[in-house]
Amino acid sequence: LNRMRCIAWWCLILPLLLLLLHGPLKAAQAAKPKGPPHTHLNSIRIDGDISLGGLFPVHARGHDGKPCGELKKEKGIHRLEAMLFALDRINNDHNLLPNITLGARILDTCSRDTHALEQSLTFVQALIEKDGSDVKCRDGGSPIITKPERVVGVIGASSSSVSIMVANILRLFKVRSNIINVT
Repeated sequence: LNRMRCIAWWCLILPLLLLLLHGPLKAAQAAKPKGPPHTHLNSIRIDGDISLGGLFPVHARGHDGKPCGELKKEKGIHRLEAMLFALDRINNDHNLLPNITLGARILDTCSRDTHALEQSLTFVQALIEKDGSDVKCRDGGSPIITKPERVVGVIGASSSSVSIMVANILRLFKVRSNIINVT
């Protein structure tokens, strides 16, 4: 039963990934982030020419002031694995996207709408941060800056209330979002 859900999830996510990529392929050669990658607790980063965002409830809500609780296998880990599986299949099929590698930035919502909204701002950050090209160090050299990767679309958020909030934020910055909820 779990294998069937994973296959059904993959069959839904693959066409959506390809739809998300339809428009922004020309921007694939945009500047890559400089410096060490941003580190976020409960996140996965896979480098690629084009990056997709992912928001999944990998953990349950936390208690006693902690944002995250126990791991959620069904709605969290399985959906995360489905996205990783789809990315792997696309990247290994050179006929689908020749000479282009898909990357990802996948973040944990911890099953909280407020945490999901906070995490979605990570995707927006790359769009609004100054590039630092006009900044010089005292010795005249260029600074080492850490710029988050730009995502061309975001997949995820398992509940409709979270999905609507995240989609509204991302829409302001022209980032596509596809919300998938397989029951």
